[in-house]
Order: sequence, then C-alpha cells, then structure tokens
Amino acid sequence: MKGIEYLKRKLNARRRRVLLRYKYYEMKNGRLDLGRLIPPEQAVKYNSVLGWCAKAVDTLADRLSLIGFEDDTFDFMGIFNDNNPDVLFDSAILSALISSCSFIYIADSGDGTPNLQVIDGSNATGIIDPTTGLLQEGYAVLSRDTDTQKVLKDAYFRTGITVVRDYVERTQEEFISHAPAPLLVPIIYRPDARRPFGHSRISRSCMNLQNQARMTLTRANVTAEFYSHPQRYVLGLDEDAEFDSNKASISSFLALDRGEDGSNPQIGQFTQQNMEPHISQFKMYAAAFAGETGLTMDDLGFATENPSSAEAIKASHETLRLTARKAQRTFGSGFMNVGYLAACLRDDYAFSRNAVYQTTPRWAPIFEPDASQMSGIGDAAIKINQAVPGYFDKDSLEQLIGVRAGAEAGNGDTKE
Repeated sequence: MKGIEYLKRKLNARRRRVLLRYKYYEMKNGRLDLGRLIPPEQAVKYNSVLGWCAKAVDTLADRLSLIGFEDDTFDFMGIFNDNNPDVLFDSAILSALISSCSFIYIADSGDGTPNLQVIDGSNATGIIDPTTGLLQEGYAVLSRDTDTQKVLKDAYFRTGITVVRDYVERTQEEFISHAPAPLLVPIIYRPDARRPFGHSRISRSCMNLQNQARMTLTRANVTAEFYSHPQRYVLGLDEDAEFDSNKASISSFLALDRGEDGSNPQIGQFTQQNMEPHISQFKMYAAAFAGETGLTMDDLGFATENPSSAEAIKASHETLRLTARKAQRTFGSGFMNVGYLAACLRDDYAFSRNAVYQTTPRWAPIFEPDASQMSGIGDAAIKINQAVPGYFDKDSLEQLIGVRAGAEAGNGDTKE
C-alpha cells in the first residue's frame, strides 16, 4: 500500500495538467502572447477564441450512448437506473475524454441501493490493477472551496473500507463493505501499458494547433482594420498646420492648404492589406486539426460540398468511427466494473468476477442509419435468416439500427 499521503502528492502533481485541458475545453485558456508584432493593449482588443478542442471532445462523446447490458444477471442496469443513467454515463464519458480518466464513487445509500457519483480526473487518483482495471487503493476529493480550491472533504479507498474525512466538521467516518476492491472505479479513455490511466482527447497537438489558429485569427482581425480603412500619408504639410487625423479617416472630403512656398501637399496611400494569406493559413490549421482528431472540415465550419447522405457522412468519418468503437470497449469495461462492485455492495456479498463474465455492455449505433440503410439492413437480415434461421433477432437488429421494438423502446430501459 502506498498510503494516502502518496496519493495526495500524485493527485497534486497531475491536477494542473487536467485543469489545463478543462480550460481548453471551456475556451478559457487565456490570451496568447503575440510578441512584438501586436502591442499588448491591441492584443486584448483583438483576442480570438476557438472551440475546436471542445468540438473534438463533444463530437466523440455525443456518439457514445450506453443503453444497457446483455445477459444482465445481476441487474447492473437496475443500479444505474436508480442513479440517473442519462446524466451519469454522459458525465463520466465526457470527463474521461477531457482528462483521460474519470472516476465513479460508489457509496451505500442506506436503503439497499448504491449511490454513484462521477468525479473528474483532477479530483481523484489511485493505484490501478492492470489486469482487472480496478484500483488497489484510491483517493478522491469530494468537496472543495470554490474560491480557494481548498479541500473540504475527501475519501481514502481500500479493499473493504472507505474512510471519509470532513475538514469543516472535523469528523472521520469509516464504511465497511464486502466488495472485493476499493469503491472508486476508473473510467479510462485509451489506456495502454505505459499509461494505464489513458490519454486525453485534447492532446498536446490539438492544443498547439488551436493556439496557432487563434494567433492567425487574431492577426487577421488586426489586418481587417487596415483592409477596411487603408493607411494614407501626406507629404509637404507645414509643421504648424492643423491636421485632424480622425477627421481625415472618416471624412469624404478633405481640404489642405498650400504651403508657405506655394507647393501643394501630396497625399498617398499605402498598399492595401490582403486577407487571403490569413484565410489560407487558418484553413491549413483547420485541416491539420481535423486530421489529428478524425473530424472533417465541415465539422470545423468549412463547407466543402453539398449536403451528403448518411452513408457518405459515415464514410467521411471512418477515423472517428474507429475511435468511437475503441472508446466503447474501454468505457464498457469501466462501467462493467462499476456495476460489479455496486452489485457486491448492494447484496453485501463479494461475488466472483467469473460470475459476470457473460454480461456485456450494449451501445447505441455510432452512426444512426437513415431510412434507405434501414431498408437494406432489413433485406440483408431476411436473407441471412433464410440461410441461418434465427441468426438475427430483435436484439441484434437493435444494435444495427438503434431502434427498440414496440413497447420496449426507450433509452436505458431493461428487458424482461
């Protein structure tokens, strides 16, 4: 056991990076330093904000919808239904995509139904078992002061016991359970052997490309001022002549007197600024960001062609589809672990993991088919069932078309 102090240091060491990604997601990542090209007071005026990182996260999160479990022997979905699954699943998935890992805290409500609470990656950590995906021990901040971010309430998790400390009331409570692992379960996005707590959807490349695009957009805004009002100059004007530059910039008629030697002042105009280089550079960064995240230029606001069919949209998002499929596998494993430990807490018995190995998560289709696709799927299912009777049933068709049969329709409902 590493102990609570080790976990606190581990959380503090990684909290800053997680909060940085939340700033990019919430578009609060501050003003960029544009160097000597643009004075600071002008940079504040023309500062630009982009939501590409938020778009990359939301586009994937919106396509991940857990609707239930197959062979749900221990009624995992019943536990989730008692904990507002529409919000719980979406909140856990969104937080995991941003911070690479979110956590679900399982607590005993006292009435036999476990309470589930999502904790973001900046407020929880632990030592993970790479085989099961469960924690060996964990630590979570349950409450912070909104102004100072000081910890008001936290919890330390070990197998069979959860210690909750309230620093305001100066109390400490211990909760005993028969669960075979700590009651803090990680929901991880793209884990690997080197980084078992996964990777963030908002990568360093995404942040850098968004920063470069913001700088380009800011320069374009400054250039637009000179594009709308080209700079002019006057030669041969007397030093003591009264000249109102503001009036000259907005007046349609300008009168200038002769000099003392009788010469006329010469008026000229600098070359007008060109917006095209900035537009091309901005599109270049958009294309690079789209390639990095599996999006298309249309997703980032650049219309490239006429409206496409559902099949064409699916084909253009092939990289996103593969990414979503991978995320379904890792998130599904995490939610299975939550249901498993919650069932152990509910029944006050340490079930073996072998007892739930046949239970699998059911996800809604990543891309909902249109009417023509549904018709094609139906024809194919009929032909396959003629060759192999019973191969397709309503459950397997539901996973293809995302529509439940008859009175069973409804997101998250369990089947009898």
